[in-house]
Amino acid sequence: MLFALPFPLIDPVLVRLGPLQVHWYGIAYIAGLVAGWALMRRVLARAAWWGGRPRPDPAIVDDLLVYCAIGVIVGGRLGNALFYDPAPYLADPLKIFRTWEGGMAFHGGLIGAILAIALFAWRRRVPTLVLLDLAALVAPIGLGLGRLANFVNGELWGRPTDVPWAVVFPGAGALPRHPSQLYEAGLEGLALFAILWMAARLGGLARPGRLAGLFGVGYGLTRIFAELYRDPDPHLEDLGHGLTMGMVLSAPLIIIGAGLILLSFRRQGQETR
Repeated sequence: MLFALPFPLIDPVLVRLGPLQVHWYGIAYIAGLVAGWALMRRVLARAAWWGGRPRPDPAIVDDLLVYCAIGVIVGGRLGNALFYDPAPYLADPLKIFRTWEGGMAFHGGLIGAILAIALFAWRRRVPTLVLLDLAALVAPIGLGLGRLANFVNGELWGRPTDVPWAVVFPGAGALPRHPSQLYEAGLEGLALFAILWMAARLGGLARPGRLAGLFGVGYGLTRIFAELYRDPDPHLEDLGHGLTMGMVLSAPLIIIGAGLILLSFRRQGQETR
C-alpha cells in the first residue's frame, strides 16, 4: 500500500462545559435545521418561483421547524430500534430516550418527519405536498452536515481499498478504507441539493410533489450507490448477497419518488388542457 491518509485528529466533542458535552453530530443536526428554516423562509418569499400559485406565509416555517425536529428525533430513534438493533431497546425500553448514547436511523427520521409534516399541514390547512416539497429542498443540507459529522466521529467507515485517498480509521484496523462518509456528504448533500435547487428555480415548486419526488429518487439512488463503498455492520446491516439494510430501505424511496414526479406531470398536463 503506497498511499493512505491518516485519520485527522478531530475531537468528536466540540465543547466541554463541565458535565455538558456538545458533540459535532449534535451541532450538525442543529445547523441543518436552522439552515433549512432560513432557506424555507427565503424561498417562500420568492413569488416568481411559485408560478402564480398561492404559497404559505413564511411565518409558518417557524412552527413547522418544531414539528420536523420532533419527527426526525423520534422517528430516527424508533427507526434505529426497529430496522437495525431492536434487542437493546427490548431489554431496556427507556434506552429510546437516551439520545446522547447515539443511534439514529435516517429512514426512521424521514418517516417521522413526513408524518409530522402531514400532521402540521392538516392542522394549518396547508397542502401537504407543498410542505413536503419545501422540506425536500432543504433536507440535503442536514444530510450533508450529518455525514461530515460521521467522518469527524470516525464512524460508518468504508470498505477496504487501495485508492490514493483511502483513510486509516481508528478502531477499524490497519487497512485503509474508503471515506464513504465523504462520498455520502457529496452525493446526498451537495449534489442532491444542487439538483433540487435548480429544479425549484425552473418552476418545480409550482408543481406540488415534484421536488419531494426528486428527493426520493435522488436520495434512494445516491444512498444505494454509496452503500457499495460503505462497510456494513455484519450483524445489523449486512443482508448477504451484496445487499445492505440501507439499500433495501432506500429502494422504496425511488419508487415512491418516481410516483410523485409522474403525478406532478399528470396534474400539469391536466391544467394545460
